[in-house]
Amino acid sequence: MSADLWEQSAQVATLQQRAEILRAIREFFYQRNVMEVETPSLSAASVTDIHLASFKTHFVGPGHAAGLDLYLQTSPEFAMKRLLAANSGAIYQICKAFRNEEAGKHHNPEFTMLEWYRPGFDEFALMDEIDELMQLVLGVMPAERLTYQRAFEQVLGLDPLTASLYQLQQLAIEQGFADIAADETHRDTLLQLLFCMKVEPTIGQDRPCFVYHFPASQAALASICEHDERVAGRFELYYQNMELANGFNELTDAQEQAKRFMDDNVYRKANNLPEVPIDSRLIKALEHGLPQCAGVALGIDRLVMLATQKQTIKEVIAFDVDRA
Repeated sequence: MSADLWEQSAQVATLQQRAEILRAIREFFYQRNVMEVETPSLSAASVTDIHLASFKTHFVGPGHAAGLDLYLQTSPEFAMKRLLAANSGAIYQICKAFRNEEAGKHHNPEFTMLEWYRPGFDEFALMDEIDELMQLVLGVMPAERLTYQRAFEQVLGLDPLTASLYQLQQLAIEQGFADIAADETHRDTLLQLLFCMKVEPTIGQDRPCFVYHFPASQAALASICEHDERVAGRFELYYQNMELANGFNELTDAQEQAKRFMDDNVYRKANNLPEVPIDSRLIKALEHGLPQCAGVALGIDRLVMLATQKQTIKEVIAFDVDRA
């Protein structure tokens, strides 16, 4: 092991800038009467999302002599929704989140997330508020907005809402992804591949850009749009080749949410992925009554990267995974 691995991965001056950004974010929400909360990092359930992998650990202690499996949370969403169902009102949280995926330029398995929920907001009102925060922290121009359908059509010339599996396979092969596309039978995997690799690099270059109305099949926690059942109230925010935020007009129907979780686990089982316990406490909270609201998760580390003009995530966190 190198002798210098005891040292931090970010410069102290950058950590000072990071602290100022966090202070500004807290003041932003204080001025808007949004309450800061804390929820557990460990939970008996986790997300069923087929594209996320959780860290799992085992607790042995009073009342659990046989042991209790616990998951490090990929986001604080489920616990925060339980607070919303208990009439917390508008809330936000700055916390650690954990995802068992590769570490790299924009990824560290442990990272800092800002998540907030606004009862009474739809996705467009929440985009307005995020836009204000971006202008405050980054000093940028107001964001652009594009539907997922239009962004995809502009770059790749194909309607993602009507394209067949075969059309998507052929397009992916044409774009240089034959090794993945030839045997892929899941439309959303191909859509996400094409959107990530070909569409994202073209948007949000000069100013932040919101892409909204994602396909309903890619929005397991969002409500379906009344005017078009093919799309849901989900949006993402992009700026300078960075995905910064993922937001939803939140699903409040307990039965529909439970069905989507179960469908995820059916897919997981069929594709040799580990099944994940469904969060029954979230479902109970939805049954009790989640107020109509919009919520968003925003990556603090990536935001600090943009604010400080750093190229890698390890340059804005005290200790990256290789120094942890």
